[in-house]
Amino acid sequence: MGGERKLYTLVEVSEHNNPKDCWLVIAGKVYDVSKFLDDHPGGEDVLLSATGKDATDDFEDVGHSSSARAMMEEFYVGDIDSSTIPAKVKYTPPKQPHYNQDKTAEFTIKLLQFLVPLLILGLAVGIRFYAKSA
Repeated sequence: MGGERKLYTLVEVSEHNNPKDCWLVIAGKVYDVSKFLDDHPGGEDVLLSATGKDATDDFEDVGHSSSARAMMEEFYVGDIDSSTIPAKVKYTPPKQPHYNQDKTAEFTIKLLQFLVPLLILGLAVGIRFYAKSA
């Protein structure tokens, strides 16, 4: 890694996206992992799916060992021009209609106005039949 570091754009890195030529961007560095595809414990598809983007989060989410991190140095080819990586957009959930608690309360009251008299009627009929059979 001596001398001047090569600076790549994301477009340049994303052109290396096949099993014979696979480059990844992790933590601001560019790695040529083409020779490692067959040996990667997660399989080559995992690495190939991480091309053309900043794969730092994917790499960190897996929880790679310190030996895996040390191994990365042999695949290092340069740095990424961070201005070419699109900014992450914060997820904003879609607007949903406001929950109207009054309508729920209104429905509950109507349901109880129907069920309570039925319960009283059922109880009265049950007591009457119980009293006749006793």
